[in-house]
Amino acid sequence: MKLHIVPASTGLQWVKLGMQTFWRQPMALTALLFISMAAVSLIGMFPIIGPYAALILMPSVFLVMMLGAAEVSQERTPRPNLILAPFRAGKTRIQSLLILGVFYSVGIVLITLLTSLFDDGTLAKMSLGNEPMTPELAEELVQQPGFQIALWGGFALYNLLAMLMWHAPALVHWHGVSPVKAIFFSVIACVRNFRAFLMYALGWFGLAIGAGLALSLVTLLLSALLGSAVSLAASVLTIMLGMGLVTMFLTSAVFTFRDCFSPPDHERTLHVDDVTYDYK
Repeated sequence: MKLHIVPASTGLQWVKLGMQTFWRQPMALTALLFISMAAVSLIGMFPIIGPYAALILMPSVFLVMMLGAAEVSQERTPRPNLILAPFRAGKTRIQSLLILGVFYSVGIVLITLLTSLFDDGTLAKMSLGNEPMTPELAEELVQQPGFQIALWGGFALYNLLAMLMWHAPALVHWHGVSPVKAIFFSVIACVRNFRAFLMYALGWFGLAIGAGLALSLVTLLLSALLGSAVSLAASVLTIMLGMGLVTMFLTSAVFTFRDCFSPPDHERTLHVDDVTYDYK
């Protein structure tokens, strides 16, 4: 297996491919994400262990969306039973995927504990939906240095965790790599292709900003046409836009993996320039 170093412009190509693939099967991919997240949410409702089990399953959700995107790119329709595909790959791969989930859940818990040291858990409560954001609360939080530290510190730490986990589920599933080495290779791929991933992140950030501005314009037009009913219409549009963007983003992940790593084969090494890593 060889790690490919791609040009910076490839990052924008990943964004484009994610959008194009989504629009080829928008309903099927959105439904796949919705079913996956609904299943995880139901598991999270179990007392005590539920929330931790839900976190452990998040890498599986990420992998399911990559599998769905791969199906669409091969001219096939992703079906709902695809959410079970990660758990049909054999005992070793299932165990490795669950170990990745444990690593992810520990990372989330540690990030939550660290940010709570600065803002008494306000950011964590907002992230979980336990404390709704209001204009008054937002104005108050902006003036609190502790919340600012928690917000930006949490953002940096979560991006570090995302870099560790980005390619790991796919490496486990398609290449049969052990969890620790999958995380290691994921970091190498992200670091060595930093410019491409920077353009990838900027592309999605710009798309999200543009979509938000377009939604604001549509909301203003609806306000003029519908009056008091605009609130409901705006809420529906916001949810649809959010689901669409998240689905597109997750759909694009498979292309980052495809371009960073060579296809699976029987070679049990990763080649990076003149350095060879054994992963037997």
